[in-house]
Amino acid sequence: MISRFQALLIVLLVWAAIYLPALGSLEIKGEEGRRILPAVRMIETGDYIVPKVGSEPYLRKPPLINWLVAGSFKIFGQRNEWTARLPSVFCVLAVALVFITVARRSLGVTGSTVAALIWLASFGMIEKGRLIEIEALYVSLFAVAFVCWLSWWQEKQSPWLTWVAPWIFLGLGWLGKGPMHLFFFYAIVIAVLWRSRELRTIWNVPHLLGLVVMVSIFAAWAIPLVKVTGEAHVAQVWSRQFSGRLAGEGFNFGHWALNIPRSLGYFLPWIVFVPLLAGKSRPEESEQEVRSAHRFATANPSCGGPQAYVPRALFWASLIPLVIVDLIPGSLPRYAMPLLAPFAWLLGSTLTAEKVAWPRWLGGKTFSLKHRQRAIALLTIVTCAAVCIYAVAIVPHLQARQKVKTIAARIEAVVPESERLYAVDPDYQPFLFYVRRPIVYVSRVVDLPGDASYFLVQPDNESSAETARQWQPALPRRVLSIQDYRGRKVSVFAVDKR
Repeated sequence: MISRFQALLIVLLVWAAIYLPALGSLEIKGEEGRRILPAVRMIETGDYIVPKVGSEPYLRKPPLINWLVAGSFKIFGQRNEWTARLPSVFCVLAVALVFITVARRSLGVTGSTVAALIWLASFGMIEKGRLIEIEALYVSLFAVAFVCWLSWWQEKQSPWLTWVAPWIFLGLGWLGKGPMHLFFFYAIVIAVLWRSRELRTIWNVPHLLGLVVMVSIFAAWAIPLVKVTGEAHVAQVWSRQFSGRLAGEGFNFGHWALNIPRSLGYFLPWIVFVPLLAGKSRPEESEQEVRSAHRFATANPSCGGPQAYVPRALFWASLIPLVIVDLIPGSLPRYAMPLLAPFAWLLGSTLTAEKVAWPRWLGGKTFSLKHRQRAIALLTIVTCAAVCIYAVAIVPHLQARQKVKTIAARIEAVVPESERLYAVDPDYQPFLFYVRRPIVYVSRVVDLPGDASYFLVQPDNESSAETARQWQPALPRRVLSIQDYRGRKVSVFAVDKR
């Protein structure tokens, strides 16, 4: 048995080996700019209610991740990839620490540590946790809520703690991405309570208070937002986000058919142990046995009781929602990532059980504790080593092929350090994060002030830029045309006022 200090040390070392190497060495990619650019605007304008990308409000996602990035920039006094991605890696670490502290009594010392390692070394968390993406934050908040609720429910803690505190994290998760995580959370809660014959206990006053707290956390931002931007506009954006996923806008059958395999890929390499769940399972109990076990559990809460039903409940409460979500036409594999936490709990419990055997169709042999420990250690070490090798051997080659920073450098080459760069309705342009000239956003060319010397426009605004009259007799001239890696074009104009 390992001590609490040893568990903490192991978790910190594995986290550092996986999530810190070369964290800020590569330029932002994918959707990272949508998390970073609104944070920069918030710091510059002081408006933390309405996130903006370019000159327009960005309402498709709530702003919690933007707030965290802005906070990181302010705390460390630097705006770079490292400080932008730190919130993600700290969120991942927070869940691992919750596993080894809150879940310690429910899973045991070793089981909680193994669950934390599975969480840290799962491909899904490694992919998203090293980027400033919503999934790292959103999935982590869900994980904290899940671990706290299940641990405290098993330990028979106060209903006020069990049914209120986790909903704080669910409310923050709503501020991270929206309410979709509630589908996964309540699937687990209902399955666990139903399997232990305590489903009626879901109707209680603390639970109602927890729901009020959760909704209030989201409403504290949503209500001021609606007042500023207009109820109709916000409702239209959110409705389109939701209906677009269900209706399958931009549906691609090939991608959709791979949703389930790609979702399962997030659980690698630990998914190889899933067959042990079948090998560990026992024949279904009779109705009389279930009732007897439940009565014993109620009278002797310290002896396990309902906990014996948790693994099976977790398994089906994870598998069925995963399939449902992945079969939605507009769904993406990452939508099932909240299930990484129940998966870590389930395997942590299984791999540290007293007796574990492979199912009959895999030979039915007993998987000894010593061999399980070696397998866990081997997979963890290999994962850590792979990330370190990637940081040392592969990242330098990727740095040589960076595209976003190159565009920013070209812009800075034509815009003097002493000048401002005006961006006319730029939409989402990740390279603006790397432009070290003061940037001013405007919606239209006619909104450019007479003292503007350099401005950036998209193709739709080029004709307006070429015929703008606010600098007469001078006329703007195009000094740079750029096409980025997405095929998007922008042009930089200069106004010669001499």
